[in-house]
Parts: sequence; C-alpha cells; structure tokens
Amino acid sequence: MPNPTELTVHQKSRVLDVAYDDGSAYSIPFELMRVYSPSAEVKGHGPGQEVLQVGKREVGIADVEQVGNYAIKPTFSDGHDTGIFSWDYLYELGRSQESLWKQYVARLQAAGFDEETGRAPGTILPGSAPAKSGGGGCGSGSCGCK
Repeated sequence: MPNPTELTVHQKSRVLDVAYDDGSAYSIPFELMRVYSPSAEVKGHGPGQEVLQVGKREVGIADVEQVGNYAIKPTFSDGHDTGIFSWDYLYELGRSQESLWKQYVARLQAAGFDEETGRAPGTILPGSAPAKSGGGGCGSGSCGCK
C-alpha cells in the first residue's frame, strides 16, 4: 500500500484530501469517514454487529491526531473520537468511495431513512411542531390550541 505524503482537512467543504506517494490522491468526505469509522462503536465486534450511522451529513472534524507513523484519529463534531484510520484504511476509503456510498445509501433506505436528511420519514425535529390538518387555523380550536 502507498503511504500518504500530504493530508489536508477542508472544514468548509468537509473533505479530507489525502495524497499518496504512488501519485494517487483522494478527497474523502467527512460523512463517509464518519459512517465507515473503523471503531467498534460503528463496526461492532464482529460480522452483523455494525451500527448504521444516520444524520451525519453535516458532521465536521474538530481535530486530527496522528497515531504513530501509521494512522490518524479524527475527533468528529458529533463527539465521535474512537476510530483510528490507518493509512491503508484511508486509501481504501478513497479508492472505494463510490461503491461505499451506494452500500450506505442502500442500508439507509432499507432501514427506512432518507438519504439526504438521515431521518426516518415523518420525523419531527426538536423545536418544530407537527403540521395539523383541518380547517379554521390557529385559535379556532381545530388545531388543539385556544
């Protein structure tokens, strides 16, 4: 496997650029890194124990720590910080990201989640009220308020 020669964290576009000594280079979205974190929290401790990560579209990277001469350990904006991304794993994420995205979207859809929002259909966000049907509008009592 090639070794990285340069890593650049782009906060605005939320990608990690990695250049390798074989001339290859990849822009790996933070979301892809987060949902495919090599941590036990995400991968589980064996086959079939994977935990589907949802709602990670806007995740950022708050910090990146080098681990020896073989990996990095990012701290994501959602607090996740237990994944150690080896150079080989980052290379595979970059090289395989198209197929990994397809697998991830298929898993989201199979679990009933929207791929754009990462939420189940009909999910009400905190601080928002559900839409009420019926006539009269607010104040009429038809929406449950008076």
